[in-house]
Amino acid sequence: MILKNIVKKNTYQDSVFLMSIAHRVKSLEGIEEVSCLMGTPENKKLLAEVNLLTKEGEEAKPNDLLIAISARDKRAIEKTLKEIKKLLAEKEVRKKEGEAILPKSLGSALDQLPGANLVHISISGRYVRWEAEKALERGLNLFIFSDNVPVEDELELKKIARKKNLLAMGPDCGTAIINGVALGFANVVRRGDIGIVAAAGTGLQEVSVLIHKAGLGISQGIGTGGRDLSKEIGGITMLQGIKALENDLDTRIIVLISKPPAKEVADRIIKEVKRSKKPFVVNFLGTRPERESKKIYFASTLEETAYKAVALRKKKAYKSKVFSEKKERIISLAKKESSKLKERQKYIRGLFSGGTLCDEAMLILKDLIGDIYSNLPLKPFLKLKDSRLSQENSLVDLGDDEFTKGRPHPMIDFTLRNERIIQEAADPRTAAILLDIVLGYGAHPHPANVLSPALKEAKKRGVSIVASLCGTEDDPQDYKRQKRELEKMGAIIMPSNAQAARFAALVVRRGKT
Repeated sequence: MILKNIVKKNTYQDSVFLMSIAHRVKSLEGIEEVSCLMGTPENKKLLAEVNLLTKEGEEAKPNDLLIAISARDKRAIEKTLKEIKKLLAEKEVRKKEGEAILPKSLGSALDQLPGANLVHISISGRYVRWEAEKALERGLNLFIFSDNVPVEDELELKKIARKKNLLAMGPDCGTAIINGVALGFANVVRRGDIGIVAAAGTGLQEVSVLIHKAGLGISQGIGTGGRDLSKEIGGITMLQGIKALENDLDTRIIVLISKPPAKEVADRIIKEVKRSKKPFVVNFLGTRPERESKKIYFASTLEETAYKAVALRKKKAYKSKVFSEKKERIISLAKKESSKLKERQKYIRGLFSGGTLCDEAMLILKDLIGDIYSNLPLKPFLKLKDSRLSQENSLVDLGDDEFTKGRPHPMIDFTLRNERIIQEAADPRTAAILLDIVLGYGAHPHPANVLSPALKEAKKRGVSIVASLCGTEDDPQDYKRQKRELEKMGAIIMPSNAQAARFAALVVRRGKT
């Protein structure tokens, strides 16, 4: 393989646009890896960590475009550079033909939209505090999509926001639905009177989608960022979100969702909830539910959370179900899947794009099949020695910071997950591969199409593919089409993440409940 770095002086490009270019040219013949980044010290460090930085690349400055290519030969490199040049030129042509000129600063953005009251921040984590503080000084609420933001910066920003009676959603806030407008990754769901505050991006997506499918809708979906209920942050944004929804006349029921929280913070939140006049459904993953009352209901899965909220709104009793379909049919289907397995195929390998969905699946599976290894385990001794290599039953969150440095999120770019599907299928001990496939704004436009080669390879090896499909019929990807195409490839599509995890367990247990 040949490694080459090309530096284009003073050629600024948006990071998301550069990632899309790299993704498009990576499939060219003879290419092993391509990265298109601005030449910041942080980006050069990332390239060095994956052995893609040369002496030429080290000379790049922050305003320089840095292209790194690892290829079979010089001809492949030349072909790739030609394609990159073409894609860059196409963007310039669109600008000349009237493409809107995007503002390059917060001030110029406010000049174009003086009535704005929220800023969406998606920049390198090291620069977030500087830009966010400027926004707060101007009286703007924050939606911080950026990850890798120091926890001390998050705490300071949230303290400032609280003092100014503003919301700081994030950092690492993947999803919000504010006044019907989707921010980050979010699905097309109807408006309604169930409000959600979530320290869990895909948790908010899963619950809002299930509420939509049950015929109801969302008033507001407030994201907090995954660390909000940590001991360091103390639930600042969730407490503000609760207050906001309590005062919102369009919200009748409030749902709270979080990845496993710090106990003292969870206790503080529940104490606040007990003072409220509105009914709550609370799902703090991994915590033991308290005794329910007429105002506070607890749930252990995202599906249960959604359906308890729906039952409350419809003033009906909640009925618990392990599977949506009849037990006999589910067991029959699991036995059919497991009949294709060899004796040594006995492990589940989960490859997730949503951290909350990964956490939920681990919590469900530990009671059904035992210990689950992970890059973000439920217990420290179950941490994978190498996140790139599974052992026994393993679930990996491919959306974690360690996998997203220098590359798009796995909801956008399926390259890493496809490679991992093929890797897991090649392991003779793998019985089932468990996936979450998330639709909606920001996600890949056609997941079934891009997953096809990897899933077909896995099915050739006799591995069962079990997936949840989080989306609605109004999402851009067309939920029914995605489901139909995935099922044609032999994938078992379940209506929720919880049911997908339970079904995967049934497969490895050969249909035994």
